[in-house]
Amino acid sequence: MTASNRSAELSNVLPETAATQVPLRKLQRSMGARHLIMIALGGVIGSGLFLSSGYTIHQAGPLGAIIAYGIGAVVVYLVMACLGELAVAYPVSGAFHIYAARSISPATGFTTAWLYWLCWVVAIGSEFTAAGILMQRWFPGVDVWVWCLIFAAVLFGINAISARVFGETEFWFSMIKVAAIVALIVLGGAAIFGFSPFSTVHHAPVFFSNFNTPHGLFPNGIGGILVTSLAVFYAFSGSELIGVAAGETKDPARNIPRALRSTVLRLVIFFIGAIAVIAAILPYKHAGLTNSPFVDVFDYVGIPYAGDVMNFVIITALLSAGNSGLFSCARMLFSLAREGHGPRVFAKLTRRGIPLVALSVSMVGGLASLISSVIAAETVYLVLVSIAGFAVVVVWMSIVASQFFHRRKFIQAGGDLKTLPYRTPLYPLVPILAFVLLFISLVAIAFDPTQIAALYFGVPFTAACYLFFWLRYGRKSKATGDAPLVMSAEDAEELDESTTA
Repeated sequence: MTASNRSAELSNVLPETAATQVPLRKLQRSMGARHLIMIALGGVIGSGLFLSSGYTIHQAGPLGAIIAYGIGAVVVYLVMACLGELAVAYPVSGAFHIYAARSISPATGFTTAWLYWLCWVVAIGSEFTAAGILMQRWFPGVDVWVWCLIFAAVLFGINAISARVFGETEFWFSMIKVAAIVALIVLGGAAIFGFSPFSTVHHAPVFFSNFNTPHGLFPNGIGGILVTSLAVFYAFSGSELIGVAAGETKDPARNIPRALRSTVLRLVIFFIGAIAVIAAILPYKHAGLTNSPFVDVFDYVGIPYAGDVMNFVIITALLSAGNSGLFSCARMLFSLAREGHGPRVFAKLTRRGIPLVALSVSMVGGLASLISSVIAAETVYLVLVSIAGFAVVVVWMSIVASQFFHRRKFIQAGGDLKTLPYRTPLYPLVPILAFVLLFISLVAIAFDPTQIAALYFGVPFTAACYLFFWLRYGRKSKATGDAPLVMSAEDAEELDESTTA
């Protein structure tokens, strides 16, 4: 097929409302595998590990926390295995919402996009607030809102320059967090066996004696592990950012699978390794009583100025997560506009291939979320947080369901599995198992009083998205349903051009 014929075919994929409205520009494929890995790690490794891991140990017990994170790691692997096939088959920006639109229905893609956008908008606001509070350790005279505006301006500037600048920044942000985790695992692991070269106090080997608590291996029973598992699913959210960045990745057929495999492996090592070390050194009842168990472990092994070091690392982690979240929000709005299911102005790109309008609206949304956390914490912000927590699991469910239906359509169309650059293993077991586990986690929320609000607000919001789509675009609206089941990076770039031209 010639380039001109392929462009003509791709231009028929989307509705006419998305065509011929904005300048002929496209997203730039400027990020490699190392950028993707660090973007995913940047979205995942944040306050959940550095601040909340102690609570997890306190709730489930030392061994129970490791089991809970192990369950979470299995689910992440299943979701990433499904995402890999989709991202390589259709490497476009805002990826997994388009997968849902093509493989399930346009309304599902629309709903997935808005759920994910809202999830990160809420996260952006909370990351700014938390970072501003931590800055008061060093600058108590500066109000939190001042730091929030400074951080917002910095992250907006990073995202507005180019995708490569974003990727490089996120790479180094994530490197700081990874260095802190590796230091904890290595130095804390040595301290477990009695080696603490930096400490002036000689600590006897503790081995894993803390695992056998006065109340047994599972002090709060199996229920404590199950409730913690729900929180762990949320702690691993952000790994799917690799799919969002698919449209700006060089050689996606090679780099996306590499990034997915490396990300899952590193998450397993970092999360489970860090939890194991913390649980071995800190008594489980003490682990959830301080701001950061990392500070306690670094104090134990004799790291000077442990509090200040971890304060810097945690601020970096928060800004890294906010950076990834802002990137994701902008690409979701851009993708919706390109599909014809959002304001066309969101599809406008700068000369450097940045969806600046979508980026600006996402930043405004993040700041609005921040303001609501101050003036309407018990009403508006509660609703936003509840929907955001619900969205994580629902988006993952849409990814695995999209892979299931995409593979089935591919086979029914006579496709040869050998031609797929990356294949989800053990199909259909992997997507089915992932969907079932995620669905069980949603059902289990109903039995946890602290999380049930996610269902109260998340389910009606999802229904409202479907209803709005059907009223606005019709139940028979088509998005990318007629696109090729597998696209090369060149096809995806031509699709970008034909739908933003």
